[in-house]
Amino acid sequence: MNPPETHGRGPRDERAPARRRVIAVLAALLTIAAGLGIRAVGDGPVTKYGGDALYTLLLYTLVLVVAPRTRPAAAAAGALAVSWAVELFQLTGVPAELAARSVLARLVLGTSFNPPDLFWYAVGAALGWTAHALADRGAGRIVQRSSRW
Repeated sequence: MNPPETHGRGPRDERAPARRRVIAVLAALLTIAAGLGIRAVGDGPVTKYGGDALYTLLLYTLVLVVAPRTRPAAAAAGALAVSWAVELFQLTGVPAELAARSVLARLVLGTSFNPPDLFWYAVGAALGWTAHALADRGAGRIVQRSSRW
């Protein structure tokens, strides 16, 4: 009996979502470490805008933790939409009020609107999309090779 197919993508691996979720959790932890590291050693625009890109990259990895089969374009769009929504929410002043009371609120919501942040969030989404697409392409080659044996 032949293994089940999934719309021309090769043999279905029932463990793939769990494996993808573990990889996404590890990527999220690495992204958090990078964000904390950049804040600890840097200052100025590189730290600020690098942190913005990492913020969206973290959201990208969290999308994959929750929904590991999400395609790269959808994960990038979701992470970017949330990042932009949070940035635009800063125009209301509510995040600044919350940030005055909570370090966590300041880290998650920021304090004030900054138009260049919108671009750097897109950079983070693009980085996530690229890494995810390359990983999927590499995984597809491995599945194709293993199915020949």
